[in-house]
Amino acid sequence: MGHYALINNNNFVDQVITGGGDSDDIMFETLYGDFHNCVAKRTSYNTRGGVHYQADNNTPSLDQSKAFRKNYAGIGYYYDSIRDAFIPPKPFPSWTLNEQSCLWQSPIPYPNDGKMYTWNEGTGKWIEINF
Repeated sequence: MGHYALINNNNFVDQVITGGGDSDDIMFETLYGDFHNCVAKRTSYNTRGGVHYQADNNTPSLDQSKAFRKNYAGIGYYYDSIRDAFIPPKPFPSWTLNEQSCLWQSPIPYPNDGKMYTWNEGTGKWIEINF
């Protein structure tokens, strides 16, 4: 079974469904989209940043042909037909879109010290979360 994003007239994802199959994507997208008066596009549950990952161990798959449309679609994601990519909502005004992955990036990288952080848009910095 495949996953399909139902896209509205403004190119935003309204719903993600399971249906169709691996061999009949174009037929499913066309028939389902026509019947529901929308656009239906295949999306890959295991794709992030243009890379398809193995479901069982989260390592990149050997077969990258399964990496559909840069990111797994979610409700509220934007479908960019030029990039043929699903782009998540922009989390903060200061973040920029990575053209390769179609994911948003903070102005400074997330700290890589094993601690948890949250972004503070006012200061433009990562703030450590203390539990």
